[in-house]
Amino acid sequence: MAIAVTHIGTATMLLEVGGLRLLTDPVFDAPGRQYGFGFGTSSRHLETPALTLAQLGKLDAVLLSHDQHADNFDDAGRAMLPSVPVVITTRPAAKRLGHPGAVGLHDFESTQLGALKITATPARHGPPGSLPIAGRVVGFMIEHSSLTGPIYISGDTVWFEGIAEVARRFRPATSFLHLGGVRFPISGPLKYTFDAQQAVTAAQALGSAKVIPLHYEGWTHFREPTSHANEVLVRALGQRLQWLERGVRTQVES
Repeated sequence: MAIAVTHIGTATMLLEVGGLRLLTDPVFDAPGRQYGFGFGTSSRHLETPALTLAQLGKLDAVLLSHDQHADNFDDAGRAMLPSVPVVITTRPAAKRLGHPGAVGLHDFESTQLGALKITATPARHGPPGSLPIAGRVVGFMIEHSSLTGPIYISGDTVWFEGIAEVARRFRPATSFLHLGGVRFPISGPLKYTFDAQQAVTAAQALGSAKVIPLHYEGWTHFREPTSHANEVLVRALGQRLQWLERGVRTQVES
């Protein structure tokens, strides 16, 4: 079945599947602002979202990988949340949001959204031991009877055993991987999201899934140039790789 995807910016996309319209990690603030991420880290937002909130139309749910960093959930994203009936996210975020339709999931817990089964998948937003600093994050696996295979959204993560476990349990038809090779001066070479080589490792473990990058430009803490990421990904994945043009509704076979 073809799904429709509109990449709006960073990890924000409108995903139309199974008759439902899902928005991921809503970021809609204007560019130019510096945001603090805690523990001496910060980043400046550089790009204008490809769609405005007014252009989105009716939404059935938001899939929020985490609520603690503005590159995945900014002030405008937070302000629009009451207009959405369901928010699926981490257990801690569900409590903090106070949204009446918030559903908090632990790793590999599932919830039903219409005909969609949505399962939280493990994500580790940094090196070993980074949980107290970076906070809890999840990815998502979306299943529907009409799909060739599940749709995987990695969330902000590095390669670790949790991603290997996702690969053992699922064989997605389409994988949206959060890239960027995020680093901060205060922690030197340590990475907080996939770089392209880690994304290749994940993609190879996940089988033959189509790979669509998200979360790779538009902020100063994204340290891997998109051109370099493309070279690495094309070399390893070939026709499995698909980049989305921001703001363009694209049909993807899944």
